[in-house]
Amino acid sequence: MLLAVISDTHGLLRPELLRELGARGPFDRILHAGDVGDSSILDALRVFAPVIAVRGNVDREGICGQLPATEAVELDSCLIFMLHAIEDLDLNPAAAQIGVVISGHSHQPSISYHDGVLYLNPGSAGPRRFKLPITFAILRINSGKPSAEIIELDME
Repeated sequence: MLLAVISDTHGLLRPELLRELGARGPFDRILHAGDVGDSSILDALRVFAPVIAVRGNVDREGICGQLPATEAVELDSCLIFMLHAIEDLDLNPAAAQIGVVISGHSHQPSISYHDGVLYLNPGSAGPRRFKLPITFAILRINSGKPSAEIIELDME
């Protein structure tokens, strides 16, 4: 499976992101790790693939405010757990047989492995914070085995 992982759009849907989604797809799903900022972003992403999204700290009203705080989804025999802020993780992913934990919030893209679990933060695809890059991630799942890469958007 091929998944796009996005976070922290904060109401800004960059044309550079849409261009990359179009060029790198088709995707099986798009996962949004919160701070959507405007439900029209979810609608625009659905053009590329079905969207699974969680609520972030700025998603207080309307459709975005009704998103779940966490989501667990199994795709290609891999259990994925989504939440906005990794600090709010209140379970042991390895014990729960979770293969991937996806979070956002920090705007800092990262990929790491702990106890056999892939931890993925796609960074921010929305407004730039400090001097951090504008990014999203691609998550591949092959027979239950996840791998990820961070994609930096060309902002020139």
